[in-house]
Amino acid sequence: MEPRTGDDKAHLPSPTLWPIGFAIGIVCVLVGLIVSWPAVAVGGAIVLLFGFLWVRDLSKGKSDAEPPPPPATPAVATNVDPAGMPEPAPGERFPRNKFLEFSTLGLGAVIGGLVTIPPLGMLAASGFEGAKFQPVDLGPLSTFPEGQFIITTFVEDPHAGEVSRRTAYIRYNGLLVNQPSFTILSNRSAHLGCPVQPNGPVAENQSTTKENRAGQEVLKKTPAKPAGFGCPCHGGQYDTEGNRTAGPPVRALDRYEYSIVSRNLVLNKPYSVGHVDGTGANATIKAYPLTGPGQHVDGVESWLYPIQPPGR
Repeated sequence: MEPRTGDDKAHLPSPTLWPIGFAIGIVCVLVGLIVSWPAVAVGGAIVLLFGFLWVRDLSKGKSDAEPPPPPATPAVATNVDPAGMPEPAPGERFPRNKFLEFSTLGLGAVIGGLVTIPPLGMLAASGFEGAKFQPVDLGPLSTFPEGQFIITTFVEDPHAGEVSRRTAYIRYNGLLVNQPSFTILSNRSAHLGCPVQPNGPVAENQSTTKENRAGQEVLKKTPAKPAGFGCPCHGGQYDTEGNRTAGPPVRALDRYEYSIVSRNLVLNKPYSVGHVDGTGANATIKAYPLTGPGQHVDGVESWLYPIQPPGR
C-alpha cells in the first residue's frame, strides 16, 4: 500500500460562508413569490452576489492548488493491465470521476427543475389571476331614501350563486354638484374580514327582494339610522362613515365605486380606505387599491406589508 502524501488536503476548498448567503437568497426568492415581487428581486440579487463569490472562491482554490508531489516509488510501466486492457492515454481530458460528477449534478438539476418549476409557475401566475368585479345594477335611485342606510345584499356572480353573495351598506347623501352622491360601505371588517353589523334596529318588515336586469337577485333591507357599525367577532367599531372608532381594525371599512346608469345605481369594484374626513356628500376619502383585511394602507406601518399582486 502506498503511503499517504497529504494531496487530499491540498485540494480541499477552504471554508466559506458564501453557500449560506446563496441559500438565504433562494429562500427569499421562494418567499417573495408568495408575498411580494420586490422580495423576489432582493432574493435574486442575493443569489447572484453570493453565487458569484462562491464560484470565484472555488475557482481561486483550484488555481492556487499546488501540484501533487511525485510518488515515492514510481510505478512500473506496463501497456496491459491484468484484465488485458491497455492503459488510458496519458493526459486524458475527461476522467471518469469528472464525468460521473457532472452527470449526477446535471441529473439532479433536471429533476429539481421538473419538481419545482411547475408549482412555482402556478404560484406566480395565481397572483395575476384575480377575479374581476362584475358591475351590479341595484335598481332605481328612488329606492334609496336620502339620509337613510339600506342594507343591500347581492349576488356578484350569477354563475357562482350564493357563494358570491355580498353585502353593502348604502346611504343616499343627496345631490353634489347636481349629481347623486352615495356612501357605499362594505360589510367586510378591516380587521380579519368578519361581517360587520349595524349598531341599531333593522326594519325587517320593510325588506324587498327582486331581480335586476341581469337576473341577479338583490335583497334590500331598510334599517333605522345606525349609530355606527360593529364587528361581532372581535369587537371592532366603526362610525357611519366607516372610520374605525375602537377595537383592532387597522383602517376604515372598504367602499365601493358606483355609477348612475339610466337613473339606476350601479355598483362597481371595491377599494380600501385609510380614513374619511367629513361626512356624506362633503366627505374627503383617502382611497387606496383594494387590500386584504388587517393590512395598513397608509403611514409607516404600510411599508412593512407586502405589495398586493395585480387583480386583488
